[in-house]
Amino acid sequence: MTASMSFINGIVSSFTLIGLAEMGDKSQLVCMSLALRYRAWPVFTGAIISFSLLNLMAIVLGVIVLKWMPHLWLEFIVGFLFLGFGLQSFWQKTEENAGQVVIEKSHRGIFLSTVLLIMLAEVGDKTQIAVAALATTMNGFSVWIGATAALILTSALGVWFGKKLLTKIPICTIHKLSGVLFSLMGISILMMAWRA
Repeated sequence: MTASMSFINGIVSSFTLIGLAEMGDKSQLVCMSLALRYRAWPVFTGAIISFSLLNLMAIVLGVIVLKWMPHLWLEFIVGFLFLGFGLQSFWQKTEENAGQVVIEKSHRGIFLSTVLLIMLAEVGDKTQIAVAALATTMNGFSVWIGATAALILTSALGVWFGKKLLTKIPICTIHKLSGVLFSLMGISILMMAWRA
């Protein structure tokens, strides 16, 4: 595979996996609940900053792990990790609401509250772990682009179309589809590691 195809593969893979995993997840529900109470733009820009930073932290962690762990071990760990995420998605309970949050109403207050809420909700979450794991098997920058674009899209959907979207597509269906993709990616990585 050429370098440019590998780069594109990293973007597409991370966009698809992370996008489906985050549909209906707590960070999207936080964005939705804040946008229902306050202006959409400060919520959306706060989400963009949060996810950009969280994904950068995950990529750096993935690259550090890649430096000190043998590649074959890493492939097996990532494969089993993704398989576990996939299986977990089949038994995941749907969150009914994102909770009530009291925040100030200024543009800056809404923005900062969104950044803090998402950072606290997502640090160490399966999405961040998945981004770090992807960065160990693919180009880190391409993973950051794909994962961040997916999270920006899910945030935008939550902010502007959340209520309508969740009445059209059941969250449990999205979680099951996410589970299938994580499982397939895990199996694919394990098969490549086994052949090595």
